[in-house]
Amino acid sequence: MEKNDYIFGIRAVIEAIEAGKEIDKVLVKKDLQGDLAQELFAATRQAGVMVQRVPVERINRITRKNHQGVLAFVSAVEYYTLESLVPSLYEAGEVPFVVLLDGVTDVRNFGAIARTCECVGANAIVIPARGSVSVNADAVKTSAGALHTLPVCRERSIQDAVRYLHDSGFTIVAASEKATCNYTEVDYTVPVAIVMGAEDTGVSPVVLRHCDEMVAIPMRGSIGSLNVSVAAGVMMYEVIRQRMGK
Repeated sequence: MEKNDYIFGIRAVIEAIEAGKEIDKVLVKKDLQGDLAQELFAATRQAGVMVQRVPVERINRITRKNHQGVLAFVSAVEYYTLESLVPSLYEAGEVPFVVLLDGVTDVRNFGAIARTCECVGANAIVIPARGSVSVNADAVKTSAGALHTLPVCRERSIQDAVRYLHDSGFTIVAASEKATCNYTEVDYTVPVAIVMGAEDTGVSPVVLRHCDEMVAIPMRGSIGSLNVSVAAGVMMYEVIRQRMGK
């Protein structure tokens, strides 16, 4: 891990958050208390930054310096919000196309999906603030630099993001091996959001309830599912195939 991937010390982390640095998450030792700790928690709540209570040994494995029980991971990219991005896409005359990741935590999968998003011209990749991959230097490297140009929207939850996109005129399409509809049978020439889930659990039921379509990629082998980055690539290129045909 590079030194500039994290910040440690209570006051240093508070100042970084208040200065507007993009923070992925903050690790806090389990028994941290006091007025300064409360100031830290207030700053993280205000900025919507995730806090994880952890044993101090976990922080010690990252740095042995005087961290005071607090360490913040700094994002390698600047985050966008859907509320700021979507209106600008419509104003520019685009037919928006975004990809949402519900529970994807593997950095290599995320980087590969981001790379494909950039290659197909997707307008953004969306991740939740909690339970998601950290957008760090490894993710940027795996994406072949795509994360330097592809907007990454970090939303409070994928459920909230789906609701907002639906209200904004998007068709929400979730990939699921349980679906009976073939992925090619959906119209992707309209504003569309593709939702990909974690490999172990897929798209969460609470998100599926808000999707317009649930589709499956045909499988003929003995393995039950594709790697999520491969499945995302198949879905994205169907969007491009239909739009180029139109």
